[in-house]
Amino acid sequence: MELSYFAIIIGAIFVNNVVLSQFLGICPFLGVSSKVETSLGMGAAVTFVMALSSVVTWLLQTCILEPFNIGYMQTIVFILVIAALVQMVEIILKKVSPSLYQALGIFLPLITTNCAVLGVAILMIQKELTLLQSVAFSVASALGFALALVLFAGLRERLEFEDVPVAFRGVPIALVTAGILAMAFMGFTGLV
Repeated sequence: MELSYFAIIIGAIFVNNVVLSQFLGICPFLGVSSKVETSLGMGAAVTFVMALSSVVTWLLQTCILEPFNIGYMQTIVFILVIAALVQMVEIILKKVSPSLYQALGIFLPLITTNCAVLGVAILMIQKELTLLQSVAFSVASALGFALALVLFAGLRERLEFEDVPVAFRGVPIALVTAGILAMAFMGFTGLV
């Protein structure tokens, strides 16, 4: 049965959100989500890397790894592709937006080891999606990642002005908020 693009997109953004349902990419989710501006920049960078990596990894998988029966090299090849794309994003951001480059700091190179990017690349192969479906899936997953980052950053910014008990200030309230946000996204599971 052929999946519709609508089902792929809605499923990747809301139902199977990589951060809030599959718990992939938690490090940048917690690290970069203190300001909405930084979250938007990280979301855009991850979207760019996921979109390009989906095309490259799908082509490598179907044109090289499968025909030559070297599927066991999948993870290594995918990580190398993602690392190269992240380097490209880093160079572009350093030239185009030095302030965003500085704001993202160490989390920009960490996109290479962001398990959400690698997880999406592997998931699209496991789901046996076509090239266009893979691109739709990866871009929607990245948009879901960005949505989770921005929502969480907005909540964290708002929490700075609230009277939070001393024991919950900082990371504890951030984790509690992330758990509540994840439970809210579980309400979408009945949609698709």
